[in-house]
Order: sequence, then structure tokens, then C-alpha cells
Amino acid sequence: MKRWGIGLLIGIGVLINYFDRTNLSVAQQPLSNLYHLNDAQMGIILSAFGWSYAAFQLPVGALLDKVGVKWLNRIGGIIWSIATFMTALVSGMGLIILSRVLLGVAEAPVFPAASKATGYWFPVRERGLATSLFDAAAKFSNVIGTPLIAWAVTQWGWKGGFWFTGILSVLYLIAYWIFYRDPKEARLSPEEAQLLREGGAQEVGEAEGGVGRNLAYLLRQRKVWGLTLGFAAYGYSFYLFLTWLPGYLEKQMHMSILKSGWYTAGPWLVATITDLLIGGWLVDKLIQRGHDVTRVRKTVLVIGMILGLAVIPAAFTSNPNVAVIWIAIALGGLAFSAPIGWSIPSLIAPKGTVGTVGSIMNFINNLMSIIAPIVTGFVVQRTGSFESAFVIAGIVLVLGILCYVFMLGKIDQIPEQRV
Repeated sequence: MKRWGIGLLIGIGVLINYFDRTNLSVAQQPLSNLYHLNDAQMGIILSAFGWSYAAFQLPVGALLDKVGVKWLNRIGGIIWSIATFMTALVSGMGLIILSRVLLGVAEAPVFPAASKATGYWFPVRERGLATSLFDAAAKFSNVIGTPLIAWAVTQWGWKGGFWFTGILSVLYLIAYWIFYRDPKEARLSPEEAQLLREGGAQEVGEAEGGVGRNLAYLLRQRKVWGLTLGFAAYGYSFYLFLTWLPGYLEKQMHMSILKSGWYTAGPWLVATITDLLIGGWLVDKLIQRGHDVTRVRKTVLVIGMILGLAVIPAAFTSNPNVAVIWIAIALGGLAFSAPIGWSIPSLIAPKGTVGTVGSIMNFINNLMSIIAPIVTGFVVQRTGSFESAFVIAGIVLVLGILCYVFMLGKIDQIPEQRV
């Protein structure tokens, strides 16, 4: 059962990773007051993490397939801990933006590495729940992290949240360094080794043909683009909520920082539960009962995206409780579609290219981490409300659903290119 310990370790890493990402969202009001920022300027600052995070996705995918999960995450963990402390130590918006850009570089390997490690450590029939362990952690971080960081900001000022998450990052780095190993390095029981060997787990190793040729080959595959564009549509709404939900509650619903932190936690708790139970457990259970793999994954994927359209009615209420219910429905649906999306690279990638497929998907997805905060900030600045910003998110989701339905096709392995 060593694989589930590895799955838990990866999930804890993503949890802390997202603490690092949301601390600026919680601290946005004190920062805006300190530096006299308008909503459009704040949107640019909130997107700074995404600039480098997205830019490094393709290089990271190649490095993962060449260097491996263990060492790339170790190096990244050192740098992201430094970047988090740096945000608390520096002064001036230029240096704060630089700290966020450095954080984006350091955390770029986390999700593609999690997807690749899950492909190594879990047979196909357990891949749904294993993937949801780390994907749900991204949602659960907002359940416990947002209130905790809001409390730290309230007690010690906006820098308090960064000191808190920096210490957690160092503790996790130590644990990861000690406990993470690839399956070929780990002492597995004969039963677990046989399960991985016969259950469709990806083999550790680099694909033939070289990085450039493999990337060019994958970029010609319609299946890769169907997955990538569909997942990017999910990413737009995800990053809108991740960066602007506390600000939406403070600005449009007139809540305090601490109260907005608690209200933010509710929808993310719903998202955590649906991620694990529907995107993870239910998908695996249906596949284990013999239902068609493609039909199960694509059906649940599309239903989740359709529920995400609840972001639109959330825009047209002045009641904070009603708004949070609609947002909870939207996030709940999007959440259980996400682990399915993250499980697909290890199912469709030719041998040795899971990191590259995951990085292509995450590169386009994380362009949304740049676009969504900026578009939302400018729309709110121009209109004085979040209504149009939420409607735009709904339109993007409809486009993503069409990509999943018509471009992704059957979820099976892409043939290896001829070398």
C-alpha cells in the first residue's frame, strides 16, 4: 500500500502549494490600500504568478521526462520556499511582483509532476481516486488556507500570511526529500509490484526521439488539443474564483477580510468533496464495474463543466448567501471534472511523454491564470460590478465543453511516433 502513502504525500504538497498561491488573494485589500491600487492594477498583480508558471510549463514537461519527478520537485521546493519568504521581506510593488514571478517558476513542475508520478504509482483502475487526491488538495487549500491566512493577515498584517505559508513550505520540503521515491527505487511488496506491472502503470523512462520531436509529434494530435482546450476553459473559471472570490465578497458583498475568508471556504469545501467522491471514487467504481472507460470519463467531465455554468446566475444576485450557493454549485461541478482531466495525460500519452502532455495541457490552462485575473479586474474597473466578468467565464466554459465533446475522442493511448 506504499502507493497510497505516495499519493497522500503528493496531495499535501499541492495543498501547501496552493496556500502559497492564495495568500496574495486574501491580502489584496490591505495591499490595495497601502499602494493605492485600482481593480485593474490589482488584476495585473494577481496574475504575476501565472506569467512565469505558464511560461515554464513546456520546459518543465521536457525536464520531467528527462530528469524525473523526484529531483525536479526537490529543486522546485527549495526555490518556492525562498520566494514565499521573499514576498514577506521585500517592500515595493516591483519586488513583490518579482517574488510572485519567482514563485511561479518554482511551482511550475508541481501539477505535471503529480500527474506523472500518479501514472508511475497507480494502475489504471485506481487512477481516478489517486488523481483526485492531489487535485482535491488544490480545492481544500481554500477551505482551510483562506480562513487561516485571513486570520494571519488580520492579526499580523498582510505579510503575516506569507511568513505562515513559507514555514509550511520548508516543512513539506523536508518531508518530500525524505519520503518520495520512484517505484523502481522503492521497496515494494511482491503484490504491489505485480499490481503496478499488470495494471497499466506507466513505466519510468525517457521516450525515444528527443524532446523536440516528441513535442512536435504531440502538438499534431487532435486528442491532445481537445484535452488542452477543454481543460483551459475549466482553468479560466478556476483562476477567476481562486484570485477574485475574496475580493468579490469584499467589494460587491461588502464583507470584512475575515468574513470573506469564511464565506470563501464554503464553496471550496463543496469542491473538495465532489472532487474526491465523484471525480475520484465514483469514476473508478464505474470503470471497475466494466463500464466503458471513455464514456464514463467524458460523461462525468462534461456534466461537471455544465454545472460550472452556475457562475452565470451567481452574477445577478445581491444576496451573498444566494451568490455563494451558486458559486458552490459551479465550483463543485468544475472540481469533479478536474481530476478526470488530470488523469488523461497518463492514459493517452505515448511511453515516456506523460510529462510533456501534462505540460502542454497545463501551459494553456495556466495562460488562463494570467488572462482571467486581468480580464476580471478590467471588467470590474470599467463596469463597477462582477456581472459581466462571470458571464464571460460562462461563455468560455461552453467553448470548453465543445472541445471535450468533439475533439478529445476516445481516451486511449496515442501511438508512439516512428523514430
